[in-house]
Amino acid sequence: MSSSAHGPDRWEKLSEAKVASTRIFDLTGAIYRHPRRKSEREFSLIRSRDWVNIVALTPDNKIVLVNQFRFGLDDFSLEIPGGIIDEHESPLHAGLRELREETGFVGATAQLLGTVSPNPAFQTNRCHFVLVENATASADLAWDEDEEIEVRTVPVEDVLAMARSGVITHSLVVAALFFFEEPWRKMKSQKAPQSV
Repeated sequence: MSSSAHGPDRWEKLSEAKVASTRIFDLTGAIYRHPRRKSEREFSLIRSRDWVNIVALTPDNKIVLVNQFRFGLDDFSLEIPGGIIDEHESPLHAGLRELREETGFVGATAQLLGTVSPNPAFQTNRCHFVLVENATASADLAWDEDEEIEVRTVPVEDVLAMARSGVITHSLVVAALFFFEEPWRKMKSQKAPQSV
């Protein structure tokens, strides 16, 4: 199969219809037409609100982790806190809220580390990575009905090593730690004692 000299063509969306609706996403069928071949195909799309994942850094340079049972994996997964962004909520506000609800940790400020498309082949949403510094355990937990979470704080370098070695397997958590690593290196260099 040959590719065009100018690169891939942009397909034209003709229509989209909801196939099924669940608590966390809608499944839709979208009809697209190829601009040169004029062929039409239906593609399945998952529509969900955007997500937020939080890298919460404690004053003693530990990252807040959550360990919970994940039904897709049918096993436990070690992750950073995260969740669905509510309608009309900013990623930063959602990050502070999800961190507080899931872990009881609270931080004064949040900043955006980056944004990715979880799976652009069929998902339409984005995942935002938020850094919360000086996070302290000072709030009551507010878990959803089916949530049971073990909260841990682990030194930053240990968490980065867990991501590299496959102890942490959630792809969005690994991506968030990738975005966090450069700011962390800068923070470490600023905290290091200056030679005279």
